[in-house]
Amino acid sequence: MRVVIAGGGIGGLSAALSLHAAGFEDVAVHEAAQELRPLGVGINLLPHAVRELTELGLADRLAEIGVATAELAYFNRYGTAIWSEPRGLDAGYAWPQYSVHRGRLQMLLLEAVVERLGPRAVRTGSRITGPGDEDLLIGADGINSAVRAHLFPGEGPPPWNGLVLWRGMTYGEPFLTGRSMIMAGDGTQKFVAYPIETGGRTLINWIAERPLDGEAPDRGNWNRRADLKEILRHFADWSFDWLDVPGIIAGADAAYEYPMVDREPLPYWTSGKVTLLGDAAHAMYPIGSNGASQAIIDARVLAHSLARGDLTAYEAARRPATTALQLSNRRMGPEVVMKLAHERAPDGFDDIEKVVPHAERAEIAASYKRTAGFDPASLNERPSWSVTR
Repeated sequence: MRVVIAGGGIGGLSAALSLHAAGFEDVAVHEAAQELRPLGVGINLLPHAVRELTELGLADRLAEIGVATAELAYFNRYGTAIWSEPRGLDAGYAWPQYSVHRGRLQMLLLEAVVERLGPRAVRTGSRITGPGDEDLLIGADGINSAVRAHLFPGEGPPPWNGLVLWRGMTYGEPFLTGRSMIMAGDGTQKFVAYPIETGGRTLINWIAERPLDGEAPDRGNWNRRADLKEILRHFADWSFDWLDVPGIIAGADAAYEYPMVDREPLPYWTSGKVTLLGDAAHAMYPIGSNGASQAIIDARVLAHSLARGDLTAYEAARRPATTALQLSNRRMGPEVVMKLAHERAPDGFDDIEKVVPHAERAEIAASYKRTAGFDPASLNERPSWSVTR
């Protein structure tokens, strides 16, 4: 079986590795860019994605480039705690959660693909827009996918919800556990921070989010430079006892602007010898740290389904699950606790239990884990998607 993958991002490279592990030898990744470089900023890999990379034999390499996340914590815009929970091994998972630089992860996957499938397995400067003479074309070419456009012509640009994300990285002091991921905000304006390097210095990945006046430029372009002074203007008074938000923003060498866009859920992903994967199939708001993780899971389920000779099983397993996740992220996913706290106590609070009771907060967190497929007990007990040869 000859397989062509359009797109050399995290999803496409994970698909190549998964297919190879499942016994498919004739696999080629075609990337439109002339060169694959370690671009981007930080992302999180949740335990369900780390499980898949571990089963692909990449655990040690991943541990070398990632910071094992110990805690996820939510705060209001005054820095007062709303909810916190352990993550990764500390939460009872059999696999860690990692905060990692997106580009370093992509280079790790690229290196593994070249080692296992050979140097000709990845072909840069090669844009795929539709099927050719391969047996299967996998569209893993992102939110502005040309392969998706082949299946659904005239869909147009991704819809925008009026918010903008500003993203950057800054060397700074450790905060909270030293391996915490924090989100502070009020449901409209938000600041996120977590370390992606620790040791001699801590490299903090950060995201600032708020409504944007006017029309959003370059929808789906992660590399548009932003003005740090403009970002600081909106977060100048967000200085907490435990985190200096303005100092972190000001300390970045550069920041990037990204309108918050997603794609409408599709009625199908597969037509003939073409199927979709990752953002090409189900681009979602970057809420809940799920974009890259879901693409990796897609790759593993697709390879497992193909090895059993049943491509339909891939879409049957993944499309309903990711559609539910897309819609949940439009409702703010687990981050809705910040919105609830603000609506019920806009001037702050002394006792969160009187504002958003523990049972309500716990169910919001647990419900999202179930929707996204990383409920601890279910994930730990689920059979492997590895194929025995």
